[in-house]
Amino acid sequence: MNLSKDDTAKFKKLGIDSFLELSLLIPHSYEDYRLHTQLLPQKAQLIDATVESVYKAPNSIQVTFFAHNLGHTIQGVLFRPKPYMLHQFKVGDRDYYYGIIDCKQGHCSMSMPKKVTKIGKITAKYKTALRNDVMLRLVEKYLTKENLLSEGLNAAIADAVLQLHFPNAETLDGMQLSETSLEALKYIELFSYMRLLAGKRRYFKAVTSLSRDYAPWSETLPFTLTDEQIKAIEDIKDDLKKDVAAKRMVVGDVGSGKTMVILAAAYMMLPERSILMAPTTILANQLFEEAQKFLPEAKIALVTNKTKKEDLSAYDFIIGTHALLYRELPNAALVMVDEQHRFGTLQRNMLEKLVSANEKRPHYLQFSATPIPRTQAMIESAHIDVSLITTTPFTKDIDSSVIHKSDFSTLLTHIKAEIAKKNQVLIVYPLVEQSEMLDYQSIDEARGYWEKNFENVYVTHGKDKAKEQVLMDFREKGDLLISTTVVEVGISLPRLTTVVIVGAERLGLSTLHQLRGRVSRTGLKGYCYLYTNQQKSQRLEEFVHTTSGFDIANLDLKFRKSGDLLKGLSQSGSQFRWIDFAEDEKVVKQVKRDLKI
Repeated sequence: MNLSKDDTAKFKKLGIDSFLELSLLIPHSYEDYRLHTQLLPQKAQLIDATVESVYKAPNSIQVTFFAHNLGHTIQGVLFRPKPYMLHQFKVGDRDYYYGIIDCKQGHCSMSMPKKVTKIGKITAKYKTALRNDVMLRLVEKYLTKENLLSEGLNAAIADAVLQLHFPNAETLDGMQLSETSLEALKYIELFSYMRLLAGKRRYFKAVTSLSRDYAPWSETLPFTLTDEQIKAIEDIKDDLKKDVAAKRMVVGDVGSGKTMVILAAAYMMLPERSILMAPTTILANQLFEEAQKFLPEAKIALVTNKTKKEDLSAYDFIIGTHALLYRELPNAALVMVDEQHRFGTLQRNMLEKLVSANEKRPHYLQFSATPIPRTQAMIESAHIDVSLITTTPFTKDIDSSVIHKSDFSTLLTHIKAEIAKKNQVLIVYPLVEQSEMLDYQSIDEARGYWEKNFENVYVTHGKDKAKEQVLMDFREKGDLLISTTVVEVGISLPRLTTVVIVGAERLGLSTLHQLRGRVSRTGLKGYCYLYTNQQKSQRLEEFVHTTSGFDIANLDLKFRKSGDLLKGLSQSGSQFRWIDFAEDEKVVKQVKRDLKI
């Protein structure tokens, strides 16, 4: 893309880097400077007119025109005129004027007429950081079919988008985007974005490549892996064979058995070393316990802030929190990050570099329990391979319902009954301290009631430095846990059967799903109550009838609209205007095929 220095500055001002992105800045309207012989009521229109009179009132200029093309007298009115406007209208002059004509009972008026010189064509109007005339010149100079084809578009899509910038009479019809135009815009938007993602993907030589089979290990398990767990493990097995360092994201719903995929990856890597970073001490401990149980042949280490520093080079599998970043780590052939969204990009990259051998990089797997729409997974695959685990090893039996103030006594009865069965209850409050902005109790306001009426009540929240210890104590000895959304991810609470979410309408559907996923982890009957002051909420009603995290992600799209979501898709500030995640899987497939991703 060869641009002059001046035009490069204009592209920068528009926030674009390619002809494709320029083509997406479509006009918001058009001005039709063709001369018509018929009146177009209440539409902007060009007249070939002689000025018959000019009258200047205190706040307006009134001009009488005779429109030769229409054979009609028209009264022009300019409100709050600027001084220069008066000079455009001289009695006896014949020129071309443009404005909206409105006729009532034979009298026609033109609002805010302006003198024009570009006659006979339809002109696009843009709302951009550039003046319209500057934008028009830029578009005329660079938006050519040749330039769009050189960017990789096919001819049909190039023609469809060019028609929006260089319109004909049909383009103006009804001012609605045609199906063809809309499809072209969706395609270009995705094509441009995914090509950029693919360009950012970097390939490194792997520390090692192996092809150890996981079958001997899976046969020792006391349960059968699900088809989707096996598919994810097979994907990883194929990755580990390559001499290019793998980059894969495994996205699984709450309770879908990602831990077994992690352990299978570590098993396949043996005798080479694997390292796993988890976001909390509780999670690291749980993973360590599972690894000891199901990987007896591996020598496993646990690294947290509490563990003593030691030489880790004798271990096959090192599991830890971000404390790993501050230890001397031996080289590893595989790096895994659990709940990857809980770590910053910097931390994830730091771990990868810490254990790299010179120019060679370890295979890299990241795991997430936040399901994403299928379409997003397909888009993300431009820069990282993606495996989805959409099923769970066993179906959870959880009743979900929306409740209000009038249901409180029924809720209390249920809580007492569950505690009597030695089950545990979680109540999630929106805030720790009282707030006048919120029509719900905070933890500080509510805890007194629960502590007075129940035994073994534990309280924690995000700012509580001892929260991990509180959760561990609650797991062993508690009946009731009062908390904020700090329990959203991670800890396994086998006896937890009920979650009550106060002010549920304030939380995203994926957060509600994560909280609901805390209960019924071991097959017990579960209950999720969404407490709200809203009389009716279609969003919450649909949530209680949806159990799959991937369906929840699509439901979230329906209520949030994909434009909002996409803003954060790649953390690059890129915003999709045309693509709809819930609807446009077909377009994504086409773009992937064309880009050979």
